[in-house]
Amino acid sequence: IDVTTIKGTGNFGRVTEDDVLIHLGMPPKKAPPAPPAAAPAPAAAAAAPAAATPAAAAPALTGTVPMSGMMKAVAKNMEATLGTPIFRVSRTICTDKFDALYAKLKPKGVSVSALLAKAVAMTLEKHPIVNAAYDPSGAIKYNDDINVAMAVALDGGLITPTIRKCNEMDIYTVGREWRELVNKAKDGSLKPDEYNSGTFAITNLGMFGVSSFEAILPAGMGSILAIGGTKPVVVAQENGFFGVEKQMTVTITCDHRHIYGADAALFLKDLGTLLEDETDSLVF
Repeated sequence: IDVTTIKGTGNFGRVTEDDVLIHLGMPPKKAPPAPPAAAPAPAAAAAAPAAATPAAAAPALTGTVPMSGMMKAVAKNMEATLGTPIFRVSRTICTDKFDALYAKLKPKGVSVSALLAKAVAMTLEKHPIVNAAYDPSGAIKYNDDINVAMAVALDGGLITPTIRKCNEMDIYTVGREWRELVNKAKDGSLKPDEYNSGTFAITNLGMFGVSSFEAILPAGMGSILAIGGTKPVVVAQENGFFGVEKQMTVTITCDHRHIYGADAALFLKDLGTLLEDETDSLVF
């Protein structure tokens, strides 16, 4: 048999055994699958789904609208740092192991925010200058405690509940503490020392699909970390093959009066190492 005279039906035109059998007038071993039966037509009344009722549009706001007390406080705090000389440093971090740890701890009530707060607090132990604040008298105020403040958006405002001495807590305590603080923030029952005692701030917009962003330095702090969302990225692996890993971009904003570029870079380097290779240390 001259196979060049046979029309192949396999991948890339390959001649299969069935092609040869058909060429010889013999039945193929594998009959071609029958086309799927058409689904019965629905009744005319149900031929098309009912059109979804569009959500009512929010009333358009016009004119001058007074700000709430919380909004005024946020505006005042933002203006307070406009004269502070700052700089920013960004780093990309692989989150594969971090995501795996979160999947294990989520059923136990540990959130992403709690894990990030714990990771940052542990890293700050190695970098006290990043946890410090500038004193206008010409000094550096090193904080005895590591109090991680995390931004929470509320209806008509923004507040930063603070996990005090976060580095001294186990991850489950951090998770419970954060849940309680968020609930208090929502019902307006936070005490002043539960939102104005932060020594380092975190703001996370990753859940909104933001890839990266820059944060404004809060008054009285030396640093704030802006966290973007994770996304799959194709990377070259050590074995020479290509693979896919999840990555997120973090950007730290620092007061340049007492924190320098190398300080911020080393902090992000150690944070990256913890999240990429030492996630087990977050659980103790």
